[in-house]
Amino acid sequence: MSRTYPPVSLIGVPTDIGAGRRGARLGPDALRIAGLPEALVARGIDVEDMGNLQGPANPWTKPVNGFRHLDEVVTWNKLLFNATMDALNRGRMPIMLGGDHCLGIGSIGAVAKHCKDTGKNLRILWLDAHADFNTHEETPSGNIHGMPVACLCGIGPDELISLNGSVPAITPDMVREIGIRSVDQGEKRLVKQHNLDVYDMRYIDEVGMKQAMLEALEGVDDNTHLHVSFDVDFLDPSIAPGVGTTVPGGPNYREAQLVMEMIADTGRMGSLDIVELNPLLDTRNKTGKVAVDMVESLFGKSTLMRD
Repeated sequence: MSRTYPPVSLIGVPTDIGAGRRGARLGPDALRIAGLPEALVARGIDVEDMGNLQGPANPWTKPVNGFRHLDEVVTWNKLLFNATMDALNRGRMPIMLGGDHCLGIGSIGAVAKHCKDTGKNLRILWLDAHADFNTHEETPSGNIHGMPVACLCGIGPDELISLNGSVPAITPDMVREIGIRSVDQGEKRLVKQHNLDVYDMRYIDEVGMKQAMLEALEGVDDNTHLHVSFDVDFLDPSIAPGVGTTVPGGPNYREAQLVMEMIADTGRMGSLDIVELNPLLDTRNKTGKVAVDMVESLFGKSTLMRD
């Protein structure tokens, strides 16, 4: 089946400001070196590479009032919010090249505002090993890359929860988390309290990836803007070792390909994050190449032409 895609804007965000290990700042260029722009062009997509945003350096300091690098995290997310809004307003699909996952606050904040302004329903697929629904009270590290979903849902510091001009930016019913296998103890209570829709690896093992994805995509229609937030640690570390927070037992190559192909089949993806690629922990950009392979499947690559 032939499908057309909107023009794409690549937005590099070279920071590991919210992470617990350095190196994700090199992710945008690792994705480029792995051939992401060329792979999209080969699929007939109009690709505009906006280069890398320029923001504050990582001071690598301890938490202050439970948050590490809060001021810098806010600055980076505001920069990304503006760049994402610009792409959406020009009718382009923003693809954020991270960078760590704290950046989801800026990218999804912009997408949520765009959906509100245009009357679209928002569905977020959070592909990750972690729920990222932490607060500064539940995690001793203070690393904000473990808090973006909570912040988007209005749980967090004022500077982040109000970033897109409304609080909360999203509601938990907009989110489907897939591949989860690491949730902190206090975070588990918050996930349950807010009724977050989580398809953890046990559930996927029980019902299969196809059924889990059918449930996660239920209700997606022509008025849905589908945002995919792809943390590369979603993948099992046997195929994607180049991440700062590896968790064994994730989706294997075929399961992950199925996820991407089923998303592509909806034809509703309107924006994408690719985050947490850390080439310092990788082997010859193996993880970057796998990530590009997965993104190609998000844009319709499949073994056969399918109806």
